[in-house]
Amino acid sequence: MRPLAEYFPLLGWLKDYQRETFISDLMAGVIVAILLIPQAMAYALLAGLPAEYGLYASIVPLYLYSLLGSSRSLAVGPVAIASLMVSTAISQVAEQGSADYLNAAINLSFLVGIILLVLRSLRLGSVVNFISHSVLSGFTSAAAIVIAVSQLKHIAGLDTPRASTLDQNIENLLQHSQDTNLTTVLLAGFAFFTLWYCKNSLCCHLQRMAMPDWLVQPICKAGPMFAVLFGTLIVWQLDLKTQAGVTTVGMIPQGLPGLKGIHLDLELWKQLFTPALLIALIGFLESVSVGTALASKRQERIDPNKELIALGAANIGSALSGTYPVAGGFGRSMVNHSAGAQSTVASLVSATLVAITVAFFTPLFYYLPNTVLAAIIIMAVIPLVDLQAFKTSWTFNKADALTLSTTFLMVLFLGVELGILMGIAISIALLLYRSSQPHIAVVGRVGASEHFRNVTRHDVVTDTSTLALRVDESLYFANTRFVEEFILKHCADNPEIKHVVLICTAVNFIDASALETLEQLVKNLRDDEVVLHLSEVKGPVMDQLNSTRFVEQMGQGKIYFTTDQAMRELAGI
Repeated sequence: MRPLAEYFPLLGWLKDYQRETFISDLMAGVIVAILLIPQAMAYALLAGLPAEYGLYASIVPLYLYSLLGSSRSLAVGPVAIASLMVSTAISQVAEQGSADYLNAAINLSFLVGIILLVLRSLRLGSVVNFISHSVLSGFTSAAAIVIAVSQLKHIAGLDTPRASTLDQNIENLLQHSQDTNLTTVLLAGFAFFTLWYCKNSLCCHLQRMAMPDWLVQPICKAGPMFAVLFGTLIVWQLDLKTQAGVTTVGMIPQGLPGLKGIHLDLELWKQLFTPALLIALIGFLESVSVGTALASKRQERIDPNKELIALGAANIGSALSGTYPVAGGFGRSMVNHSAGAQSTVASLVSATLVAITVAFFTPLFYYLPNTVLAAIIIMAVIPLVDLQAFKTSWTFNKADALTLSTTFLMVLFLGVELGILMGIAISIALLLYRSSQPHIAVVGRVGASEHFRNVTRHDVVTDTSTLALRVDESLYFANTRFVEEFILKHCADNPEIKHVVLICTAVNFIDASALETLEQLVKNLRDDEVVLHLSEVKGPVMDQLNSTRFVEQMGQGKIYFTTDQAMRELAGI
C-alpha cells in the first residue's frame, strides 16, 4: 500500500516542516492574497461574471490544490487567458447576467475537471505536446491583446456590447467614443500610475529608507491592492458614482459560498466540450510549464500526472463552489516563488485570507470602480505579449514563424477557440508536410576513414557505381513515395549506378505502407539491374523486417552492419 504522501504531497513536505519554513509560507501566502483578491474580481468580470465569483474561485480550488499539487510554488486560481476563453465559450450558449450563464460557467468548470481526470486515468497527459510552443506563444500574445483592448471600454467608462475579437472591440469603441467618461479615464490613469510605481520604483525607495525586507516585499507586491484601495476611497469620498457616473462593482454578497449541486445538462456539455477541452489543455500546459520552471530553480521536479489530478480536483471544487474554471497563473506563481513559498501551505494561507475577506469585508468593495479592475487586468496581461518570439521564430525556423503568426492573427480576428484550433491544425499540417519530404543526403567517404557525410557539405570520396544515401526520418505512409521517387530519379540520371545503399541510422520504424513501397522499389530497381541494400538498421526495425518476407525479396541485396562494411564489399575492397 502506497503511503499517503504519494497521494497528498503536502504530507511529505510537512514531515520536515519547521518554524522558519512556516514563516516563509505565511509571508508568501499573505503577499499572494494581496495580489489575488483584486485580480480575482477583475478576472471574474472578464469572464462575464459578477466580481464575487472570482473570489469564490480562489478558496476551495486552492485548498484542494494545496493537498494534491506537486508544485511548491504554483499559485492556482482565476487567470486571464482562461477567463477570456470562458467568456467566449459561454456567451455562445447563454446571455450574460442570466442564470443560464452562471449555470453554463459551473458546468464548464466541472467538465474541465472531468477532462483533466480522464486524461490522467488514460495516461494522456502528453496530448498537450500537440500544442506547439509556436501555437501557444501566438495564442497567448493575441489573447493578451484581445483582453487588453476589451478592457478599454471600462477605462473609458463606456457601455458597449461584449465582443470576442479585436476588430469587434475596436469597432465598438469607435462607435461609442463620444460617450467617454473623463472622470473614469482619470481614475484609470491614476490606477495605471499606482501599479507602475509599485512595480518599478517603490522597492528602491523603501530600501533607501532602510525598511526591513520582510516588510518591503509585501508592500511592493501590493500594487493592485493599493490601486483598489485608493480608487475606492476616491469614488466614495467624492461620490463619483452619483456625481460623475463612475461605474462600480456594487454590492457583493457577504458570506462564504456554500457547496452546491450541479445541474447537469448533457446537451449543454455537447456545446461546451470543445472549449472545455481547450481550457483544460491550455490551463494544464501553462500550469505545468510554470511549475516546472519554478521547481528547476530548487533542483526539484513536479509530477505532471499529479498535476492533472490536482488541477482536475481544483476545477471540480470550483464548480461545487458555484463558479468557473481555474488554472495555475504565471504572474502570481512567480510572486509566490519570489516571496519565499516553501510548500503549498502558502496557498492554504492565501485561500484562508480570501475566505476571511469574502466572509466579512466584501461590503468595502461597493465603491470599487470597474476602471481600476480593468487597469489591473491590462497591466497583468501586457507582459504576456511576446514580440521577441516573432523575431526569434522567423530567424530560426520559418515554418514555426508561420504557425505563430497565423495563430496570432486567427485569435485576433476570428476568436480564441477557432484561432487556437486553426493554429494546432496548421502546426500538425506543417509537421506532416516536413515529414512527408524528409531530408535525404547522398553521402561519401571522408578521406580514408569509416565516416560518411553529405556530398554537398563535405569533401568526400564517392563510388560512381554505388549510390549511398541517408534518409533522416522514419519511413511511413506519408514519405515513402518521396523517398522512392528520389532514388529512382537519381538512378535514372546516373545509369552507371549498380547498387543503392539505404542508410537507416535515422529510421526508427517502418509502417506497412513503407514496407510495401520498399518491396516495390526492390522490383523497380531490379528491372534496371540495380540492387538495393540496407545498412545500420536499428534492432526494433530489424525485428520488423525479419517478421516479413522482405529480406528474402531483396534477392541479391544485403543488410550490412555498417555503411563502411557495405561500401568496401560493394567496391571489392
